[in-house]
Amino acid sequence: MKKVYSIPELVHLLNCEGEEEKNLYNEAKEVKNKTIGNFVYLRGLIEISNICTKDCLYCGIRKSNTDTGRYSLTDEEILDAATFAHTHRFGSIVLQGGERSDSAFTNRVTRLLRQIKQQSNGELGITLSLGEQSLETYKQWREAGAHRYLLRIESSNPELYARIHPHDTHHSHDTRLKCLEYLRESGYQVGTGVMIGLPFQTTEDLAKDLLFLQNMDIDMVGMGPYLEHHATPLYQYRHLLLSQQQRLRLSLHMVALLRLMMPDINIAATTALQAIEPEGREKALEIGANVVMPNITPTTNRTLYKLYENKPGVHEGAKESMLQLEKSILRCGCQVAYGEWGDSQHFAHRTKE
Repeated sequence: MKKVYSIPELVHLLNCEGEEEKNLYNEAKEVKNKTIGNFVYLRGLIEISNICTKDCLYCGIRKSNTDTGRYSLTDEEILDAATFAHTHRFGSIVLQGGERSDSAFTNRVTRLLRQIKQQSNGELGITLSLGEQSLETYKQWREAGAHRYLLRIESSNPELYARIHPHDTHHSHDTRLKCLEYLRESGYQVGTGVMIGLPFQTTEDLAKDLLFLQNMDIDMVGMGPYLEHHATPLYQYRHLLLSQQQRLRLSLHMVALLRLMMPDINIAATTALQAIEPEGREKALEIGANVVMPNITPTTNRTLYKLYENKPGVHEGAKESMLQLEKSILRCGCQVAYGEWGDSQHFAHRTKE
């Protein structure tokens, strides 16, 4: 049974400590295990390119950042990574990259989707995280084999959204919302998420973010702490930030509360949690998250896909990182669901109604 909170109640719980925090985490863990079990689903993350047409003020691969080298994986590299995921029974992959909407890019993604489906005998699930696109492109990719899509709203507050993006037609809160509607219309399991601990952000903003996710009836969520990057305009406001530990704690509270508010959705334990604390992802899994995304991008390019500083695991090989991840998942009392797509139960329930 999902919980419904008021904004003041959420603000209070986001700030809770001690025994109240412990009770929040225990309740979220109990609800997760009772509703969807203690399985963790794997999404092999393939960062296909860091070339981006957007200029978001917080992002290390923004178009105007000339400090980073640019790359685009070859078709062979992407297909090899997908094969690795399939043979190691990940169940699913995520194709993630900088935003492009030119026909050369969108048609290439369509072709790759069909090839991945063919070489895995249709057994590999595919999530996309490739930004804002037209309804036609979303439908084209859906027909080619993608069935989940993650498009973060970053903040449900339009004013805060405007403060972390350039003021032009390429960066619009309304467009982002429209794209989420397009994704639902196209038949995807729809995912979104927010950054936690942004400059100018209030606890009330985060409370409203949680209500936004619930009211949108979203199927899956990827959210985590904001981590600054020196080559971004937002870096000048780093003096306004909470400590990284405070951002981590707020993120865990957000995960626990969202699990109580939406018991049957998929919630990712994001890499940004691990960037603050080695066991950050595992802490999220213990209290509500049920998806992890081990990075299987070739290590030669992984160092260039830096949305934020101090990204973990950039030099680890895919096999090495997977072994470490499996051990840590077992340590936090969860089981790895090998070879399963791990679709959102919420999506199944929503589409039956």
